[in-house]
Amino acid sequence: MPAASAIKVMVVDDQTSMRAMIRRTLQDLGFKDIRDKPTAPEALESVKSDRVHLIISDYNMPEMDGLQFLEAVRKDGVIGKTVFIMLTGSSDRELVQKAAALGVNNYLVKPFAPAALKEKIERVFGALA
Repeated sequence: MPAASAIKVMVVDDQTSMRAMIRRTLQDLGFKDIRDKPTAPEALESVKSDRVHLIISDYNMPEMDGLQFLEAVRKDGVIGKTVFIMLTGSSDRELVQKAAALGVNNYLVKPFAPAALKEKIERVFGALA
């Protein structure tokens, strides 16, 4: 059982309110080291220099969408194995299949309950302490 407090998280969403809501949810689950960025290019640069264990990223963002961000992470030799959970406003099967093909670890349809986020994280990391 990994301790949530030991897992470093990067939250990426162009909506400030969504980043704040995800941050609060993660804090309630026991996560302590939570960073966030409004764009995928900023997040990519940040996680390359200061690695995290988990990226939670929105799909629909300007500049670089979540699939492009996921692809950039997976192609990087250093951060390529980082756990990646995609958030999307739709359960579009084509999007889900593309994300799966690119190596997403899990995905979550917005809006979501805190318990759903916890379950998606635990499916990858195991039960949180």
